Amino acid sequence: MIKPVPPAFIFILGAMLIPLLRLRGRLRQPYLILVFVVAFIDLLYLEPGASWVYHFLGYELVFAKVDRLSLGIGYIFVIIGFLAILYSLHVREDGQHVAAFLYVGSSLGVVFAGDYFSLFAFWEIMALTSVFLIWYRREKESLDAGFRYVLMHVFGGCSLLTGIIIHIVSQGFTPVGLLGGGLGSIFILIGFGLNAAFIPIHTWLPDSYPQGTVTGSVFLSIYTTKTGVYALARCFSGADVVAYMGGIMAVYGIFYALLQNDTRKLLSYHIISQVGYMVAGIGVGTALGVNGGIAHLINNILYKSLLFMCMGSVIYMTGKSKLTELGGLARFMPVTCIACIIASLSISGGPGFNGFVSKGMVISSAAEVHKPILELMLVLASVGTFLSFTKLCYFTFFAQNEGIRAKEAPLNMQLAMMLTALLCVFIGVYPKVLFSVLPHYPVHYYSYTPSHVVGVLQLFLLAGWVFMVARAAFSPHEGIVLDFDYFYRMTCRGIVWLCTVPLNGLRLRVQAFFSREVASVARLSRNPISIPALTKQYVHLMTVQILKHNAEISQNRRMELEHMRSKFREIRKIPYNENTYRGPMGLGILLALIFLFFYGLIYFLAS
Repeated sequence: MIKPVPPAFIFILGAMLIPLLRLRGRLRQPYLILVFVVAFIDLLYLEPGASWVYHFLGYELVFAKVDRLSLGIGYIFVIIGFLAILYSLHVREDGQHVAAFLYVGSSLGVVFAGDYFSLFAFWEIMALTSVFLIWYRREKESLDAGFRYVLMHVFGGCSLLTGIIIHIVSQGFTPVGLLGGGLGSIFILIGFGLNAAFIPIHTWLPDSYPQGTVTGSVFLSIYTTKTGVYALARCFSGADVVAYMGGIMAVYGIFYALLQNDTRKLLSYHIISQVGYMVAGIGVGTALGVNGGIAHLINNILYKSLLFMCMGSVIYMTGKSKLTELGGLARFMPVTCIACIIASLSISGGPGFNGFVSKGMVISSAAEVHKPILELMLVLASVGTFLSFTKLCYFTFFAQNEGIRAKEAPLNMQLAMMLTALLCVFIGVYPKVLFSVLPHYPVHYYSYTPSHVVGVLQLFLLAGWVFMVARAAFSPHEGIVLDFDYFYRMTCRGIVWLCTVPLNGLRLRVQAFFSREVASVARLSRNPISIPALTKQYVHLMTVQILKHNAEISQNRRMELEHMRSKFREIRKIPYNENTYRGPMGLGILLALIFLFFYGLIYFLAS
């Protein structure tokens, strides 16, 4: 029997073979799908425990730490990766597929890493490869956003590495697991939190995801933030600061999503909000909380990727991404419209859809540990979610726009959307399949209680009434909505100004001063015997200037001073001429004898 390998290796090898095999057309598409099928079969044969362990420089590297947590997330990563690659089959650029495979593989590497060093290595590969899914759009905005994305993730990677080093120095080499307090844990939390889009280090996400390629943004919406959530579940489960950060993220993301005009930017802020639910559940730390957080991670991957697929199809077929430019697409793109409605009901937590199950688990976990403020934040975020997706669906598919024409997306994109929508409904109707892969099993939670169903329907009716009454207030409009990145950019501009204006001016003055001094020394070195004459002339000149500084200087005195300055400059320019200063050899011998005599005299007197 063939030993199963870490699934990360399958995708990394698969990515390397894409350009080597130079597959085209019908050969490329089956190959891309086959890699995901092989990876899923490999996952089925992974056994619990630690395997693929290697010793390196005295440390133990573990590439396959398998338990219920890693397996559950591994399954959904591969399944949704399969659907995302199905959505991307029409893409002809090998580079995009290579970047996507490396991105998926490194994300799985993080999930199955059993030590902090291998986790960090895959973490950085994930950041490096994902940026190409932004740059492949080949527009100035995407290039700029990609560079900002890299800078933010370099900061997060440096913080993570710093924390890992401090942790290992203080605690010794330990496997990836629950962390306590200490400086190292704080740095690690910042590193994980950046990928999970903690406030205020979240700005890279809404800045970069809307600038990705149509297919690349689907992959981006899946992996980076979810690996951050997984890492938090491993290392910071039960931390109150994490729980309340989740609540803040849920409300903050909703507030900014409601203000957006760009469809993918709206979805990007909703990633922050939905990840907030996961983070809150993990921060609560109970079995129900962690199960709810991971269940919401799995569900969010499905409906969030489906939403990016739907909006990507709209952009692909119309070339428009702003709500003010869209409308009336339901009659042209019915499959996309239905898929988007299913995804919107799922993310809003409607009964019969997967979000209803996991969102209820997280909110119930907050109530279970008596955190009413956290519970209130999560409920408010639910109302805002329904409002924002009512806005998205209405102004994209049903608002009047006689000037827009389109047709349905290619078949592979439709198929990917339909399969993902089917999974959203299937898990919502039959949640036991979701419960079977959660870390704490069996799951003691029943979703469809009358109070839960009625409570959610009441919130939906309230939110729908608010939207109908105040629809004008929710109408999309052009404009720039300032986020924390405004302060980052202003700070960076201030630093650039400080470096380019005052500090650079000081540098130029210091450089000019030392350049003059070096030039003077160089001139003196060409004729060192002129130093006494120069010294005499300089002292004479300075003495006259000081004595005449406060006195009235006559025309003759001015001419005398100018003559002295000219003479000083002429002496400085006189080159060395050995014939001018040549002396008899005997004089040199005499001076040497005198020097030796006095040196010997001092030596004997001292001894």
